[in-house]
Amino acid sequence: MKYLVRKSVVAVVGGIWMPPGAICAYDYTLTDHDVANIKDRGDGAITRDALDEWLGCHAGDFSSIKDFSASIEDGDESIEIPWATEDGECAYLDCFADPA
Repeated sequence: MKYLVRKSVVAVVGGIWMPPGAICAYDYTLTDHDVANIKDRGDGAITRDALDEWLGCHAGDFSSIKDFSASIEDGDESIEIPWATEDGECAYLDCFADPA
């Protein structure tokens, strides 16, 4: 028997509170309730602006968000929101690079 698991994930990179100026990355796994809240902020649609507004209220680990990308499942639809800039994507990947 096989199961298909669909998850909504937002990849975020930005500055954290302590130490000041440190850049970190984190992946948020969204619940159905989170997706509904994002849709409410976008007048029924999941948009980059709606997700940005939602992150401003729900990504308290960050003092500032530099960039984000997302893959959001909404019913039978998959919504892909790409990185706004290549620099944002590179900063995210750099957080996971092996320093050796």
